[in-house]
Amino acid sequence: MHAFFQAAHMTCRLPAQGGEHTLFDDLEFSMDQGQIVDLVGPSGVGKSTFLMGVAQLDPHCTGELSLEGRDAGGYGMRQWRVLVSYLPQSPMLIGATVADVIRLPWRFAVRRQALATSRRSRAFAAARELVTSKSGVVYGPDDDEIRGALDDLGCADIELHRPSHDLSGGQMARVSLCRTLLTRPKVLLADEVDSGLDDDNAAKVAETMRIAAQRGTSIIRVRHRAPDGLADRIVTLSEGRLL
Repeated sequence: MHAFFQAAHMTCRLPAQGGEHTLFDDLEFSMDQGQIVDLVGPSGVGKSTFLMGVAQLDPHCTGELSLEGRDAGGYGMRQWRVLVSYLPQSPMLIGATVADVIRLPWRFAVRRQALATSRRSRAFAAARELVTSKSGVVYGPDDDEIRGALDDLGCADIELHRPSHDLSGGQMARVSLCRTLLTRPKVLLADEVDSGLDDDNAAKVAETMRIAAQRGTSIIRVRHRAPDGLADRIVTLSEGRLL
């Protein structure tokens, strides 16, 4: 029986003076649907690189990836990145306002196609609604859904029309998390999204992820904070091995 998500023979070799540097080699990882797994370890051992390899965003990482028993190659690169979403620690926000930033994924054809063919599209019909904006009609969640998602993350003070360049680092991380969760990925790769937050807001982020996991999203969190009790497992990457 296949695990919900599997990564096998994950290897990363980086160009180095005089040859290559192996960051990790032949790593094996799997998780069930709706699990939360914390990935911990010293700085520089390759935790972020491992997540980027799983998202097929790092050309130096190779391995065999599968989701729901289907090989990653069967999805295609763009579709894989819709289903397996990487959330960086320092996101880049594209869009004039917070609402524009959050609705960005629905501008892409691959997102609209995924929603149109998804078995869950009816359950998440709000994510397919047409929203009228100054620039015309675009796909995306309506204002009420965005407002509720931001409030859950402790961002009640962020107005939807607020310029995106006016956000702090911690606010940017939570807006990016809000956007990613609204796309309902099957696997969320969260790279220290709570590192710049105080304890109260970090707890709100953790609770939001717990709810997402209950809805079926599998989550890998890179963390340096003390355990918060939400992870089903804690995996340590050290000296090129997963423990």
